[in-house]
Amino acid sequence: MGRIVAIWFPDWPALAALADAGLAADEPLAVVAGNRVTACTAPARAQGVRRGIRRREAQSRCPGVRIVAEDAQRDARAFEPVLAGLDEIAPRGEILRPGLLVLSLHGIARYYGSEPAAAEALVDAAARAGHECQTGIADRILTAVLAARQGRIVPPGADRDYLAGLPIADLAAEPSLSAPDRRELVHLLHRLGIRTIGDYAALSARHVASRFGNDAITAHRRARGEPDRPPSGLPTPPGLEIEHDYDPPIDRVDAAAFAGRALAAELHGKLSAIGVACTRLRVQARAAEGASHERTWHCAQPLTPESTADRIRWQLDGWLSRRDAGRATGPDGGIITLRLEPVEVVTASGLQLGLWGQAGAREERARRAVVRVQALLGGDAVQAPATQGGRAPRARITTSPHGEHQLIIRPPGAPWPGALPPPAPAWLPDPPRPVRLLDGAGAAIQVSGRGILTAVPCILHDQGISSRIIAWAGPWCLDEEWWDPEAGQRAARLQVITHPGRAYLLVSNRQQWAIEGIWD
Repeated sequence: MGRIVAIWFPDWPALAALADAGLAADEPLAVVAGNRVTACTAPARAQGVRRGIRRREAQSRCPGVRIVAEDAQRDARAFEPVLAGLDEIAPRGEILRPGLLVLSLHGIARYYGSEPAAAEALVDAAARAGHECQTGIADRILTAVLAARQGRIVPPGADRDYLAGLPIADLAAEPSLSAPDRRELVHLLHRLGIRTIGDYAALSARHVASRFGNDAITAHRRARGEPDRPPSGLPTPPGLEIEHDYDPPIDRVDAAAFAGRALAAELHGKLSAIGVACTRLRVQARAAEGASHERTWHCAQPLTPESTADRIRWQLDGWLSRRDAGRATGPDGGIITLRLEPVEVVTASGLQLGLWGQAGAREERARRAVVRVQALLGGDAVQAPATQGGRAPRARITTSPHGEHQLIIRPPGAPWPGALPPPAPAWLPDPPRPVRLLDGAGAAIQVSGRGILTAVPCILHDQGISSRIIAWAGPWCLDEEWWDPEAGQRAARLQVITHPGRAYLLVSNRQQWAIEGIWD
């Protein structure tokens, strides 16, 4: 993956609101959503207004502040002229949100001779469009976005060193690159004493994976400056493009919005029919006089029909508004053709389809339902399991986000001495449930240094219930990850059957027994 430049326009929602209301740049203004400030202008900030404070508090700190409601369409419409100016330098940038885009630096750095010269050219292009911006350059998208807030160029290979000194809250600073619950993760890490991204990166990946969820694993990889997992977008299946011609041409924003909804519904009908969802969408429009307009929209989560229609409306609104304002970059004569092209999709091939068997139409409906859940909750919200190599039952299971290539770290076909023989337990408690293993006199049973039980197991005490053991086998001792001083441990496993016929896999670690698996 080549070098990336992020172009960030500070306080963009507030600047878009100023422009929409025709106010001067020195006007104190705050954008509010849910009764809290989400953005404000520099004059308002100078008088104490901050993001996150309540509307009433903002008005008390700055009595003259103008309050406006959050409006994503207004932000996108105001951002369109800026994008047109940047297209002259580097076309086809990926829009993370209005006010922030990223693009590959390779071509423009070669053209201008160096990375600083390319960044300066982008800043000048934004200035010609009437706005100030900051740029950041790095190897990874998140690092480039955070570097843009400081106007920094991170040397090649130094992403982890740069991120190490940043506060842990910066992992959730950009919503377009994080899951909705990333802020909760950051607050939890802060309460645990992890204050910087470097502190988080220093944690063992194994411990992060066992304690937190998938988004925490993604954040940990980014904190370490590692490449993200391979892109979820596979080569787009043919025939997914949607193109419509319009006669008479579209020359009003409301007509463009109606057309956008119809195209979005048709596109997602095609996507759902083959069980995929779009994560990067190219919207192309052609005007009657031949001018064309194109944008590529990137989304951290799969696009829904509603979010697709919103992006089409924002883009066409901005283009038509430039025409209405008498600017040469707007379409003349209206829009005669609209085209939607999925650039990147996630496919349902990563699902464990055996759950439903070869069920024909029912299988297809199930696949569509899973894709819909993923589109609603995010790319990492739906996990597909797969079998990999390992000795313990839990180590033999790995999960990947639905639609991704299954990431098999350990080949299942390799020899695994000491592995539990089949059949595997039907249920793995998460985490393993602590129990007590007792002999006939009620004394605790342990495993000696020679791997022998100190007494014959007779009673299994689980969650306040004592069950009589009628059969048992083992123990089998295994030194797990002995090469790692932190993760290494000596475990002993024991199979027991209790009355009236429940089978358990017990594991002893540091002389503490726990249920690792249950057979039905």
